[in-house]
Amino acid sequence: MKTGNGFGILATALAAASIWPALAADPAEWSAPVAPFQVAGNVHYVGTEGLSAYLITTEAGAILLDATLPENAALIERNIESLGVRLAEVKLLISDHAHADHVGAMARIKHDTGARMIASEGDRWALENGRNQGDNNYGIQPFEPIRVDQVVSDGERVRLSDVELTAHLTPGHTRGCTSWSMTVNDRGTPREVLFLCSITVAGNTLVGNRAYPRIVEDYRATFAKLAVMRADIVLTSHPSVAEVLEREQQHARGDDDAFIDPALLPRLVRQFSQEFEQTLAKASQP
Repeated sequence: MKTGNGFGILATALAAASIWPALAADPAEWSAPVAPFQVAGNVHYVGTEGLSAYLITTEAGAILLDATLPENAALIERNIESLGVRLAEVKLLISDHAHADHVGAMARIKHDTGARMIASEGDRWALENGRNQGDNNYGIQPFEPIRVDQVVSDGERVRLSDVELTAHLTPGHTRGCTSWSMTVNDRGTPREVLFLCSITVAGNTLVGNRAYPRIVEDYRATFAKLAVMRADIVLTSHPSVAEVLEREQQHARGDDDAFIDPALLPRLVRQFSQEFEQTLAKASQP
C-alpha cells in the first residue's frame, strides 16, 4: 500500500518526535480535537491531532490505551462516549510509557470510569509519583499521580472478554516503556496489531545518566527485540510517526487496507536505531 508522501512524511514525523519533549511549550495539535474513528476491528482512535489514545471494545467493556495531556481528559471522555461506550464501561486503562503527554489525563479518567490501571514495574514509580524519571534536557513534566492496580511483566497477557493483549517490555525511552500486541478480526482476516511504545531518544541523556544508568543497554536490547517482531498494523503514541491520521484519510477515500503496512515496523526500528546511535556518538565525544 502507499500512504501520502511515503518516507518523506515519515522522516519529518521522526524528526519532530525526536526533539520533543525538549520544546518549551506543548504544540497546539496535541490538544486539537479529532473525530474518533475505527482503525481495524474493535480498535478505535479516540486521541487528538497530535497525541494518540486508543479504545479497544469488547463484549465485557472497553480498554483505553493512553490518555494524552491532563487538559484533554474531558475531550478523550467525549470521544469515548461518542462511540457509544459509557465511561462506566471502560474497565481497563493501559500505559505504554509514563510521560505527561501520554498519561496526563489518566488519573482523571480512572476516577471517572472506575477502571483498573495496568502498567509495567519499570514505570510504576513514575506513574504513582506523577513525574517522569531519568536524566534529560527538558526536566520534570509533572502529572496527577495514578495508582497502578496491576503490574505486568514481559510476555504477560491481559484479557478482557474475547480480547487478549500481550505486554512486550521495550525500555529505553522510559524505564518501563511497554509495547502491546493483539490480534484483531479485520473484515474476516486476523491482523497482528502492535501499539508501539516510543523508541525515540527525545531529550534523554545517553551518557552519564545517573537516574537511569542502563539506558543505552536498554535501548539497544529494545531495537534488537523489535527487529524480529512483526506486525500488520503499527499504532504509535504520536500519530504522525505511523501516519495514523493520514491513513484514516486514505481509508475514508476508499482504501480498505490503509492501515495495513507490514514494512512499517522494521522501517521505524531501522530509522530510530540509526538516530539513537548517531545521538550516542555525538554525546560520547570529548
